[in-house]
Amino acid sequence: MKNMIRYLLIILFLVLLLPVTYFVMETSGATINTPQNKVIYTMPYPGILPDHPLYFIKIIRDRINEFMTRDQLKKAEIYLLYSDKRAAMAMALAKKGKNKLAIETFSKAEKYFLKVPQLLKSAKEQGSSAPSSFVETVKLANAKHKEFIDELIKTFPQGLNEPLTSLSLLNGQAQHELETL
Repeated sequence: MKNMIRYLLIILFLVLLLPVTYFVMETSGATINTPQNKVIYTMPYPGILPDHPLYFIKIIRDRINEFMTRDQLKKAEIYLLYSDKRAAMAMALAKKGKNKLAIETFSKAEKYFLKVPQLLKSAKEQGSSAPSSFVETVKLANAKHKEFIDELIKTFPQGLNEPLTSLSLLNGQAQHELETL
């Protein structure tokens, strides 16, 4: 009997409290901020960052892998991976406060990314076009890179706007090339 009364009191309390809470939230103008226009694209784990002493080993590995890959579609996938990793590295470096190194790394990311549409076009000319899912992935990656660049423009000091503007131009050039695919 005691438990039943306890449950009834809890239910009564909730029934009375919830409408009041809802009314207070409605009249106070409380809003929930959600991220707007966020691109849903998962970036790969960046691994060792350029400020690490053993980073050169990663560069050597990447260059060997790039040299050994002859298929143009596979090479486009590799360049997309390298580009995404460097973009993620740049964001990690920016969080560490290494702004100039972050910009250099992001510049390398965009230069790798610019190679992807060229490879896709030449593969198409040779008769092996890329799957539409890969093309959509590349377009999503480009949009995510643009989102990152915009985020860096908002957070970096004013003196670094010029290199960030050139990064934005590289991204726009890549987007333009992707639209022609």
